[in-house]
Amino acid sequence: MFEFQWPLVFLLIPLPLLVRWLSKPRSQNTAAALRVPFFAQLRSLGSEDSGPIRSGNYGNLILLSLVWLALLAGAARPIWIGEPVAMPTTGRDLMLAVDISGSMSQEDMIIKDQGLPRIAVVKAVVNEFVRQRQGDKLGLILFGSNPYIQSPLSFDLETLSTLMNEAQVGFAGKQTAIGDAIGFAIKRLRQRPENSRVLILLTDGADTASTLKPLKAAELAAAEKIKIYTIGVGATEMKVPGIFGSSFGARTVNPSADLDEDTLQTIASKTGGEYFRARNPAELQAAYDAIAALEPVEQEQEMLRPEKSLLHWPLFFAAAAMLLLALSRNWPFNTRGQSEGAA
Repeated sequence: MFEFQWPLVFLLIPLPLLVRWLSKPRSQNTAAALRVPFFAQLRSLGSEDSGPIRSGNYGNLILLSLVWLALLAGAARPIWIGEPVAMPTTGRDLMLAVDISGSMSQEDMIIKDQGLPRIAVVKAVVNEFVRQRQGDKLGLILFGSNPYIQSPLSFDLETLSTLMNEAQVGFAGKQTAIGDAIGFAIKRLRQRPENSRVLILLTDGADTASTLKPLKAAELAAAEKIKIYTIGVGATEMKVPGIFGSSFGARTVNPSADLDEDTLQTIASKTGGEYFRARNPAELQAAYDAIAALEPVEQEQEMLRPEKSLLHWPLFFAAAAMLLLALSRNWPFNTRGQSEGAA
């Protein structure tokens, strides 16, 4: 749909006529300021002027009028308005904090009787979660002995997934700094709207390297109205083969013995979130699905009609009309010249 944003500009259409009407005529008794001995010749040249009104050249008058109308059309801001497009409105700013300490390389996530590293399964599940959050702002914190921001809050979910896939175990150190990771998230989320501050923290161990204790960090997060969902990942049983990989001397161990579930539960309860235990890939997927249900992507839909400026068209038309006007005023052949040559 075409429209002018400032249509009242067209009230200026009669302005040139008004200016001409109000202009005072030149006095006939004005004394000459300069005497020119060849004034008669200049006057004869002036009588050949091809101005639109003096010579009766109505073609030039039409061109001038078209230039004025085109300039007014440009000033009225012509636009093309497209069809309505539904835009998702989100109330969530999600920070994902993922543990990449040394223990995340443990191969205790069983899929089809095959043990996979925890980090590999976490990448797959997190990327699927990210893919479903179109319209949300997501950020990524990776932590080991030290936390760091891998991706700030952004709508660019594709880049976040790429950075998650590129994360390597041990890049941030072998230990676990849960409290410091929460502190990083607080710094990034505290400026966001109160009802949208969410942190999803995944770890497979206990805090061993933070300068900010996890429970103190949880208190600070609660004060900033940041909701924290915690996920403890890792199997509770894993068979270790015996001598030369045989069943002789084989034993069953708990690879998640270091997981501090009590602290993770307390962090979640203090901030109004929930704690999830993921012993296998299915439980990990269920945990993120539950969080997705608790934190819906869209609150409502807004309709947007895209606008495209058409200002260049009237300006182009005005420039073309002015070019034609200039050519017509300086055209080397005119009727008077031809008639004089014939004489």
